[in-house]
Amino acid sequence: VVNENVSLVISRQLLTDFCTNIPSLPDSTAKSVYHFTLEKIQPRVISFEEQVASIRQHLSTIYEKEEDWRNAAQVLVGIPLETGQKQYNVDYKLDTYLKIARLYLEDDDPVQAEAYINRASLLQNESTNEQLQVHYKVCYARVLDYRRKFIEAAQRYNELSYKSIVHETERLEALKHALHCTILASAGQQRSRMLATLFKDERCQQLAAYGILEKMYLDRIIRGNQLQEFAAMLMPHQKATTGDGSSILDRAVIEHNLLSASKLYNNITFEELGALLEIPPAKAEKIASQMITEGRMNGFIDQIDGIVHFETREPLPTWDKQIQSLCFQVNNLLEKITAAAPEWTAQAMEAQMTQ
Repeated sequence: VVNENVSLVISRQLLTDFCTNIPSLPDSTAKSVYHFTLEKIQPRVISFEEQVASIRQHLSTIYEKEEDWRNAAQVLVGIPLETGQKQYNVDYKLDTYLKIARLYLEDDDPVQAEAYINRASLLQNESTNEQLQVHYKVCYARVLDYRRKFIEAAQRYNELSYKSIVHETERLEALKHALHCTILASAGQQRSRMLATLFKDERCQQLAAYGILEKMYLDRIIRGNQLQEFAAMLMPHQKATTGDGSSILDRAVIEHNLLSASKLYNNITFEELGALLEIPPAKAEKIASQMITEGRMNGFIDQIDGIVHFETREPLPTWDKQIQSLCFQVNNLLEKITAAAPEWTAQAMEAQMTQ
């Protein structure tokens, strides 16, 4: 079929028909046939780009069924989407790049996944396929998540949680990922804004991690023994350790507690800070110094006296936040009373209105 003496019109048609029938074979047989075909076509691959692309798509699907993610991705990488003679449409290229990125993520290779999601980024604005747009956003959020760019991932996941095209259960799942990524993100203004956004979203009250969200938003100190249940919910890549040997979650909570302490104290010794954060004083000093240097916390360190001085807090914003917290708790209490005794609540409200 691939002999140069055979007309391309005939050989292409025969190869197309051949490729159409291979999927009916058992996967192990089909895989061998696909590899044999690709090997024989290789000398004239430019003449059979469409057929080769079809073979590689089918072969990738077989590897994916076998959970051989890397081979599934590499087979698709072999399709010359940009360099070949055939002009592929935008949706086909976008879909293929997204598949490659997703497969590399499954293989725990976020670096390669990011390379292909970046290629997809150049195409996604040209596509009018809403489903592909959603797939792009999901994949991009996952890449950011795997790359530990947690606050950016949280923003993407949160955006997905409002997409009407996405099924309700998947929207709630996206919101859950947004919450988890926000909790794991480094303390700072961006994270504080994201915490506020999620705390005001009533849907978050359905999530198991809502208790941690509430404590973080209200700047409460979180103890290590309060994190066990949440830690069990994290995905494997989110349980990785940082350069100093602590987990991503431990580091995020230490930074949160340090920021909370800065709003409770005007100054504190390294010893007391270490005890508060449940870490050695030297480590507490190092983290405080890093956060101040990066502009994520206001203050300065007196190394001679071994004291961290925090910026003097303005009383008005603190009062506002305390009043907001009280109003929220009263509102929560009212909702629970309404759920337990709706008739009594209605009568009480009516009596209040007539006074």
